[in-house]
Amino acid sequence: MPRRHKSKFKAHERRRQPRGEAQGCEDAQAKAAAEAESTPSSAAQCEDTTQSVPTTGSSGASQRRRRRARAAAAAAAAAAAATSAAVPGTKSDEESSNQDGERVSPYEAPFYVEGPGEDSLSRKPGLLEQYLLYKYKMKQPILKEDMLKIIGPDYEERFPEILKKAAERIEIVFAVDLQEIDSTRYDLVSKLKLPNNGRVRAGRGLPKTGLLMNILGMIFMKGNCAAEEDIWKFLGLMRVYPGRKHFIYGEPRKLITKDLVRLQYLEYRQVANSDPPRHEFLWGPNALAETTKMKVLQFLSKVNDTIPTAFPSYYEEALREEEERAQARGATGGGPTARVLIPSSVMARSIFPPLLRSEGSNPLDKILQRCSKN
Repeated sequence: MPRRHKSKFKAHERRRQPRGEAQGCEDAQAKAAAEAESTPSSAAQCEDTTQSVPTTGSSGASQRRRRRARAAAAAAAAAAAATSAAVPGTKSDEESSNQDGERVSPYEAPFYVEGPGEDSLSRKPGLLEQYLLYKYKMKQPILKEDMLKIIGPDYEERFPEILKKAAERIEIVFAVDLQEIDSTRYDLVSKLKLPNNGRVRAGRGLPKTGLLMNILGMIFMKGNCAAEEDIWKFLGLMRVYPGRKHFIYGEPRKLITKDLVRLQYLEYRQVANSDPPRHEFLWGPNALAETTKMKVLQFLSKVNDTIPTAFPSYYEEALREEEERAQARGATGGGPTARVLIPSSVMARSIFPPLLRSEGSNPLDKILQRCSKN
């Protein structure tokens, strides 16, 4: 081939190459889009896979298995939606309560994170934990049937054990108790009679009772009167800061110094002769009426995975108060007194630690010392 023809041929090839690459890229994008359209969602995949599995035995049994698998997939997706109230960065309850019509996406990062090497049984309490909190937040009934679907038929015999662990995890963070209404329904009930079952404000949301119980405990351990600066140092260990909106509590300063004071669970007063003015917290009338030092100490002990007698000085003071209350009830004809029961140590695996555990024999004292440092 003559030289000039060769050079023309090469130039023609160079012009064709970018067009070919662009066309190849477009073809790849079109193929990927077609594959994406033909790929079903995760829930649909679960259903299709279940339907395609060869069945043995009666057709009725295989249909029941398919229905259970589909129900479990739907329940697990609903449980993951609890993330909207429990993962930092999501909207606070104060914001979400004003947007009840807004749907929660079930595809956000899961509330419960599986640990390395964790088996299926270990994951089940976390799944129920998600489900319980989601139902509480959305003000929907908690059904035993739903929870059995979530854990699956292979773990039905372990249901009481799994549910107990999930309830303990929720209790030590939010200070709510799981109560059985009847053989089919349960409910999460605040340890204190805060408005809207612990939510404080109207609408949906998660309970504020856990925060209040921690504050009451701090006041108790500081000699029944805690300086405001000590309270905020303590709450800083929980990543709760004044002026910074929290994903559960909203604006903490307003909640603590306004709402809980107005509801008479806390007393917030200026320290006498303080210049510049300083403030301190005490138990309010409703806190004194609805709980005791022993109950607060039991709650803090569960958080720290121990028992009240591990803190002798606080336990003795709480026990004296129990005896005084019993004598007062006896003097007024209040009926027989109940014995003080010391709970056994429970598994304390919290979503975020209300109290940071220390390695010493008395973690509460170490926390108090840390809060007292300037």
